[in-house]
Amino acid sequence: MLDIAAYKSTEKRGQGDSQSGSSIRAGVLGGSGYAGAELLRLLARHSGVQAAIPFTRSDGSGASSDLKITNQPATGQKQLAWSQEALEGEGIDVLFLATPHEISRELVPVAAALGIRVIDLSGAWRLKRDENQSIYALRDADRTMASRCLQDAVYGLAELHRAEIADAKIVANPGCYATSAILGLAPLLQSGFVDLGRGVVCDSKSGVSGAGKAATERTHFVSVADNLSAYSVFTHRHVGEITEQLHITTESFSFTPHLLPIPRGILSTIYVSLSRQHSAAEIGECFNDFYAGEPWVRVLGAGSLPEIRHSLHTNYCDLGFTLAPDGKRLVVVSCLDNLMKGAAGQAIQNMNVMWGWDEKEGLL
Repeated sequence: MLDIAAYKSTEKRGQGDSQSGSSIRAGVLGGSGYAGAELLRLLARHSGVQAAIPFTRSDGSGASSDLKITNQPATGQKQLAWSQEALEGEGIDVLFLATPHEISRELVPVAAALGIRVIDLSGAWRLKRDENQSIYALRDADRTMASRCLQDAVYGLAELHRAEIADAKIVANPGCYATSAILGLAPLLQSGFVDLGRGVVCDSKSGVSGAGKAATERTHFVSVADNLSAYSVFTHRHVGEITEQLHITTESFSFTPHLLPIPRGILSTIYVSLSRQHSAAEIGECFNDFYAGEPWVRVLGAGSLPEIRHSLHTNYCDLGFTLAPDGKRLVVVSCLDNLMKGAAGQAIQNMNVMWGWDEKEGLL
């Protein structure tokens, strides 16, 4: 069992490194997946990262739960077996977990107790409300320690929580669908423009990489090619994440994800009823004011709608809107790359915030 007193007293490794210009050492568990491989690629070219070390973990039967990393030349680092001793011996400053939520739930307390800052790409620490957490069926060996980690975890959307991320021990990297929906709705909700009584509808479509690397019947080529399918209607795990961050109820928000026959990218079409009549200029001003100075959000002019192809392989979220002639119905379109702003790119952006670096570092 981990020592909570020791956990409370640990200093965040690397805090202040940005002051001295020192580089840091990053560990990555889960580098065989799509997001993990993208993360290793980005870390390898980051000027502030001295080393990006991939870790593997045995499942206890002698077999590795982390598949062989096929992009090894990107890091030039040999894979290491996961252990507390290896983390300490390698001097890891920040640990990235691109692992299933149950593994992240097990390992984050271990790393945090060692004073290692963590950026977790799973959903293990994103949700604060019990009713939303229930979808993950989380089980903790040490509930007290898990509760402490959850309390310390900061939702890693810099556009909303930059100040908290800067000092965070644990950053819960947002989900890809959730990022597209939250960024599309946050300015309107903060400004009080939305009539929540009439509900908000978010129709999202994602490339197949969003389903993960493990093959399923749904993601086989013969199922995906020349097809478009909806899934997890009213039950998708990102609904709780979106509603928590936007401070709205699940009853006022309808979300339907779809699987596109493309490798990567997300397009979310969001339908909103406004609380009063607005002009396109007012809507544009709302978005532009909210995202002024944000390096990774691009707001298009009224009537210009983003497309997946323009945000692919970038960390940008592109936002556009069209206002109905009555001035009371609005359609917002949000596009991003699910492996970049929806996963690995956002994780690098969060690391940049944590160490006080330019948020574009390693991402251009």
